[in-house]
Amino acid sequence: MIIRTSNGQTFDTDSDLSAAERHILQKLFAWKSFVQTIKEFQEKKDRSFKSGWNNSGPVAESQAMRMIIQDIEKEVAARLKGIAVSETGACNGP
Repeated sequence: MIIRTSNGQTFDTDSDLSAAERHILQKLFAWKSFVQTIKEFQEKKDRSFKSGWNNSGPVAESQAMRMIIQDIEKEVAARLKGIAVSETGACNGP
């Protein structure tokens, strides 16, 4: 999957992320719609990286993953503020 961040960077999850990071990323995509605070999202992320894929142990967070997560956090913040953010990163709100 190709991910384009709001600042235009693109990442290919097959080559830029490890298998464990891809698994965590799937969880983060789901959680971004359900968490009630940025802190809750960050706690879910931290717990995922500490426990690893199927509790296999800690997962190292690559630079690519950090950039993607920062973008997801922006999307969570926008959702919590009531501003929709499109897939291209453009705001659709006031």
